[in-house]
Amino acid sequence: MKRTQWTIHAERLVDENRHIRLSTVDIELPDGVKFTQYVAAMPRCAMTLVLNDNREVLLMFRHRFIIDKWVWELPGGYVDHAEDVAAAAAREVEEETGWRPRTMEHVVTYQPAIGTLDHPQEIYLARGADLTDTAPDINEAEDVRWFPLDEAVKMIDRGEIVGAATVVAVYRALSLAEL
Repeated sequence: MKRTQWTIHAERLVDENRHIRLSTVDIELPDGVKFTQYVAAMPRCAMTLVLNDNREVLLMFRHRFIIDKWVWELPGGYVDHAEDVAAAAAREVEEETGWRPRTMEHVVTYQPAIGTLDHPQEIYLARGADLTDTAPDINEAEDVRWFPLDEAVKMIDRGEIVGAATVVAVYRALSLAEL
């Protein structure tokens, strides 16, 4: 089977900062059609599904102003340039929730919107966590709670969990036989 790639003719930077690089790219399809596509690139993110011995998942309740909605989601965030991804994921859990993961296991890497966005997402599974003296960051979460994994699926169905990383992580956790 012959594979034909899209041809990139030019790329122009629109804006760039430490969180995003936005450009326009002039593309030509294999059939000759040409168009300009916006492309966004964002740093790697690492999120952690922390699961305790009771099969409960640690979630944060927060307002997401872009969709103007209060939602439950996993702790996580950007990976600093030279930072180990698992270490970044564990750091984010502690900073955002006050819990320190006992273990870190990579479970899946995915791209949430590859048609327009290059934004690698890495999800880790932590089996157990210890409460620390670190207070959760008030700017990150209004509430932090443990929910049964099965309840998290119902929260997705009810629209209480809408973020791709949390949805992917919950369903991925359900597919792991050893949980």
